Amino acid sequence: MHRLKIISGHLSPPGSSEHRRDLWRSDCGAIVTKSPQDVVVVHGLRTAVCKAKRGAFKDTTPDEMLSAVMKAVMTDVGLSADKLGDICVGNVLQPGAGALVARIAHFLSGFPETVPVSTVNRQCSSGLQALFNIAGAIRSGSIDLGLACGVESMSLRSMGDPGDLSPRLTDFDKARDCIMPMGVTSENVAEKFGVSREKQDAFALSSQQKAARAQSSGVFEQEIVPVSTRIIDEDGTERELTVAKDDGIRAGTTLSGLNKLRAAFKPDGSTTAGNSSQLSDGAAAVLIGRRSAVEALGLPVLGVLRASAVVGVPPDLMGIGPAYAIPAALKQAGLTVADIDVFEINEAFASQAVYCVEHLGIPVEKVNPNGGAIALGHPLGCTGARQVVTLLHELRRRGKRAYGVVSMCIGTGMGAAAVFEYPGP
Repeated sequence: MHRLKIISGHLSPPGSSEHRRDLWRSDCGAIVTKSPQDVVVVHGLRTAVCKAKRGAFKDTTPDEMLSAVMKAVMTDVGLSADKLGDICVGNVLQPGAGALVARIAHFLSGFPETVPVSTVNRQCSSGLQALFNIAGAIRSGSIDLGLACGVESMSLRSMGDPGDLSPRLTDFDKARDCIMPMGVTSENVAEKFGVSREKQDAFALSSQQKAARAQSSGVFEQEIVPVSTRIIDEDGTERELTVAKDDGIRAGTTLSGLNKLRAAFKPDGSTTAGNSSQLSDGAAAVLIGRRSAVEALGLPVLGVLRASAVVGVPPDLMGIGPAYAIPAALKQAGLTVADIDVFEINEAFASQAVYCVEHLGIPVEKVNPNGGAIALGHPLGCTGARQVVTLLHELRRRGKRAYGVVSMCIGTGMGAAAVFEYPGP
């Protein structure tokens, strides 16, 4: 792929970077990079993302949310679950990374016992890591098709218990930094790299405005599975409802309102509840397979996984992870920032999102065009899968061949990124 870019450069007039990009992507790329061994995305859906402890999913167990998306993805494409070689589910807060939750969701979905399931916890990237795990099994030849999912109920489980840790961790700076509150790492990024409160609040406002605009115009309707569930009101009354809209979006957000919020983690800090991601509940599922198997079954191709990367960064600056993971993934794909049409970068905190965007020189109009976690919410184990769903539906909505990136920072100091190609209608 790198050689193709060099050749296309030789064929273009000096300085004609846009011509080189179009030639490689539209002509050479369409023919040369298509392979029967490609890992392709067939379909992906998500639930609405709802406010933890106050939203529509506050009383819904994660297995029910997960089952809703698992069933819907398979039903939409008319594929029997016995065709799946494996299922992997990202989860952070449930015991054992949600191993029991995932298998129960499997059976609630009516899937046969012969299909295996596993879970993975790479914290905020767990949903994306589930996709990486299934993609790896496809590339190795172990399976032809698999389901990659993510789920989290931050209403029913909290982040308070770090587990059983050695008292020696205090003797090692990096180990000690791994238990630093995430909000403090946000303050560290803001201070070290000079990300002002004004920039953070402006970014947060933009996220809310973009998400509100997308919701009001129906952009999310194609990616959200309506979920019938029950909720217990404050007076103890239980009622049934169907959840089909993200309920964390604050359409009335103003810059003056954000400016009035107090710092949440340091008295003189700049990270607030308004420029941080929301605690949320939600689930997402993505069906992927080897291109040859997908085409043999007559299934559609929504996207192609072109590259994936996970990197390590200092734990006390964990938010900078995308600034290093994205270049690593782009290098694998033989692409540059300029080649990417949409970046879905998780907004754990505005401080780190602003830093990563500026550090990489990403045009702001390409970043989270329908809002991000500040507006939509961040259900930890779900987010990576949710971002893939949102990205590919957005690229399809635009109606032409394009590239997109999904990326996020990861607690304890990591970053993950994936490059996808939408092949066009």
